[in-house]
Amino acid sequence: MTKITIKETQNPTILKFEFEDFITKNQNFEFKNIDEAQASPLAQQLFYLPFVKTVYISGNFIAIERYSIVEWDDVKDAVAEQIQAFVDKGGVIIKVDENQPKKQPVTVYGETTPNPSALKFVVSRMLTKNAVEYKNIDQTASSPLAKELFKFPYVKEVFIDENYISVTKYDINDWDEITLEVRTFIKQYIENGGTVLDENLIEVATKNDITKDEAFDKLDVTSQQIINILEEYVKPAVAADGGNIAFDSYNEEDKTVKVILQGACSGCPSSTFTLKSGIENMLKSMLNDEAIKVEAINA
Repeated sequence: MTKITIKETQNPTILKFEFEDFITKNQNFEFKNIDEAQASPLAQQLFYLPFVKTVYISGNFIAIERYSIVEWDDVKDAVAEQIQAFVDKGGVIIKVDENQPKKQPVTVYGETTPNPSALKFVVSRMLTKNAVEYKNIDQTASSPLAKELFKFPYVKEVFIDENYISVTKYDINDWDEITLEVRTFIKQYIENGGTVLDENLIEVATKNDITKDEAFDKLDVTSQQIINILEEYVKPAVAADGGNIAFDSYNEEDKTVKVILQGACSGCPSSTFTLKSGIENMLKSMLNDEAIKVEAINA
């Protein structure tokens, strides 16, 4: 039996009725009246309630916007019971499109990272060969998955690389409150054929690789050595923690190496310690130069 949970929203006229599992296949529905709700027998039934103005169905919830003729405190329990009874009797929430592609089962699990604000969601298949970072929803044209993740109010940043998605959250929620929701969303999104990254991004990244090779050849020897050390020894370690490190520049005069931190590494409280006692010491030792300093330009 599916249990319905009532959740308030920032809009006092809208209330969410959450399910334990997802009820749509990466689709969002908005119905303004009973005629628009042909795809949802449940929404049609809800419109018989005189105070129902709009019905939204998305992810694992049904949200209802009410007219001001009632207060939610007076009717929310009755509405939850009606939804519960409808589902328990085998009622259809959303009519399934037979042309929808079949599910492709995947496993998704969460891993902690050194950054308490970031969690790494590991997927049982490769997602991309190119690390991609999104700081906000406006940057997500190349990743429909990242765009959907930013619709969760607590998602601050998204980083995708190889077979994992690193999600950085705002402090408004603890991970124990939201991990299951994010993990389930990612799992069902991928299983239902949702696009993680647009193929055009892969093409751009391939062209960028050629450009990077040309740029690498033009660098001084020390910069080339630093890049090789980062690629071989540092990147695999930070990737295991849900992050990435990229070489930015090397100043021969003051011996300063500047790097860019991405994913779980960006904003991590321990990143400064890692840079100084880990990466900086490694470069000093492997390049035999005690004057080398490492700085993150986005720390």
